[in-house]
Amino acid sequence: MPREFSRSDRVASQMQRELADLIRTQVKDPELGMVTLSDVELSRDLAVGKLYVSFLGAKLPPNKCIKQLNERVPELRREMGKRIRIRVLPELRFVYDDSIERGMHMDALLQGLSRENDHPDEVDGPE
Repeated sequence: MPREFSRSDRVASQMQRELADLIRTQVKDPELGMVTLSDVELSRDLAVGKLYVSFLGAKLPPNKCIKQLNERVPELRREMGKRIRIRVLPELRFVYDDSIERGMHMDALLQGLSRENDHPDEVDGPE
């Protein structure tokens, strides 16, 4: 029998869709650049939600971008309450998702190793 999704997974999925749309339409701040909501994790009791975001073309460092988004939580929760029928809307906390940057760093490291293995003489340089 296939495993059923838990209620917190279903609510998190719906919240991710709705919040991504809200961020895209209502958070118009050029300093933040393009905000991508990559994941939503809810606690088992649906009281707290971690919103993992990344920024493309941001003019501010990630910690300041997160601070600006966390300041907008009350208005985002209000709009979420209009879109999702749930008894108690979870507390929202934005968290920076650095997985894209880590992936690019790992890719660069692997490419560097690949170049070293392809041309070992060129890496050492002339003697």
